[in-house]
Amino acid sequence: MNKHFKINNVKIGEGQKSFIIAEMSANHNHDYEKAVEIIKKAAWAGADAIKIQTYTPDTITIDCDNEYFQIKQGTIWDGTTLHKLYQEAYTPWNWQPKLKKVAEEEGLVFFSSPFDYTAVDFLEEMDVPAYKIASFELNDIPFIEYIAAKGKPVIMSTGIARMGDIQDAVDACRRMGNENIALLKCTSAYPSPLEDINLKTIPNMKEIFNVVVGLSDHTMGNAVSVGGAAVGASIIEKHMTLRRSDGGADSKFSMEPEEFKEMVDNIRMVEKALGKVTYDLTEKQRNSREHSRSLFVVENVKQGEIFTEKNVRSIRPGFGLETKYITDILGKRASVNIEKGTPMSWNLIK
Repeated sequence: MNKHFKINNVKIGEGQKSFIIAEMSANHNHDYEKAVEIIKKAAWAGADAIKIQTYTPDTITIDCDNEYFQIKQGTIWDGTTLHKLYQEAYTPWNWQPKLKKVAEEEGLVFFSSPFDYTAVDFLEEMDVPAYKIASFELNDIPFIEYIAAKGKPVIMSTGIARMGDIQDAVDACRRMGNENIALLKCTSAYPSPLEDINLKTIPNMKEIFNVVVGLSDHTMGNAVSVGGAAVGASIIEKHMTLRRSDGGADSKFSMEPEEFKEMVDNIRMVEKALGKVTYDLTEKQRNSREHSRSLFVVENVKQGEIFTEKNVRSIRPGFGLETKYITDILGKRASVNIEKGTPMSWNLIK
């Protein structure tokens, strides 16, 4: 089983820094220059990758307004139909090769979520280095098999999946001989309530499915993404827009560039702080131990005088015997005259 894989030359998995994806989605609002600017701002903010979506309204659904195609699940898109939403949100296909070139010039990995077989074939012609399976496509097993058979890393969101759905999707990749699998803990609510996130699932998902794990975060702010990195998310995906005030299908739960940069910076700080399992002391900690408690003679003591709780105490600093030896010292006699403020040591005892 594979706990690591590479996208281009970037190693992703345990022991590596989090692979941070800026999701453009619909935030270009059908303005090509705005799409280019989002890519450049993602690079400025410290993202590792930019992800888009490859579909048209007619490849993802049909133009129908009966009750089955109405959006009415209490989302930010209620009141429209699926086809109308995707007409607003899709990224024109003729942009995508050009956007890939821009991203690569900016040092970003560029890849996409396809939503049908023709999109996969189109992205193969573009030679994208990985594929993303959106939460709502995780139950399309033949589609996952088709993608996995391309032999490239497959990153799958689990926003509406039960345990069995996830296992089926992972098995589909493995049947195609593809072990380069990542699962993203995801909550498909836009924006997602904090109490529905359950970050503790991330390490459990890694243990159960033995794959690279990450987080696709639709909450407001960066706390959940930073927390995801702290509990072991090797991939962090977050929507980015230039300005939420620009509007658009996904703007309400997207980060602006400055916010995205702050998130990246905080994740990188957390990664440094996570470090490794160790009980060794750094040089600074060793120096600080000098200010810990130890046993000192706190009154002048004459040779032969008995050590008592009055003339030997546990105080700061830490240059005397460890405090655990106090019972071995009390009642013993001084071997020499001792001045107040002398660190206690064994050679001071008869």
